[in-house]
Amino acid sequence: MAGIVAACAFSVTSNAQTPAAADTRTEFKALLPQALLLGKTRLTVWGFKIYDAQLWAAPGFQADRYASQTLALELAYLRAFDAVDIAERSLKEMRRSATVSDAQAQQWSRDMQRVLPDVKVGDRILGVHRPGIGASFWVNGQASGEILDAEFSKLFFGIWLSPKTSEPAMRIALVGE
Repeated sequence: MAGIVAACAFSVTSNAQTPAAADTRTEFKALLPQALLLGKTRLTVWGFKIYDAQLWAAPGFQADRYASQTLALELAYLRAFDAVDIAERSLKEMRRSATVSDAQAQQWSRDMQRVLPDVKVGDRILGVHRPGIGASFWVNGQASGEILDAEFSKLFFGIWLSPKTSEPAMRIALVGE
């Protein structure tokens, strides 16, 4: 999803800010009650607006330890994408930071297509990384499911937060550096 469009020219518009007051969204409040908005940004590829992203985490969040901390990431889509394409691109990005077997990739693709729908302009997908457990997802404010696989969750959120991300400017904007 960070690189929905294969390796091409992109720009990231940063609206990163210092941690703000806790967000009023209810989707992730039970899992992350003291969440602060760390940063937000827009992904643009070849002049096409893809999505706006926002990252929430508890006070004391450390970007270099993202995989061991609960966090919430929301993508607000500015273009339509099929779930199959989202899953395929996500797997490609996940494989940037770790080896993923073909069998594991097939399972994760099925899992993502189960919890992530086709998206249209204006749709919001919010994911919560739960270290050691997996990921929970909401689509337009409604719970859409979980993928209870800690390695999946680490690599999935690493699409945006890993130092090996294909979008380093986006990572910097999201983590507030």
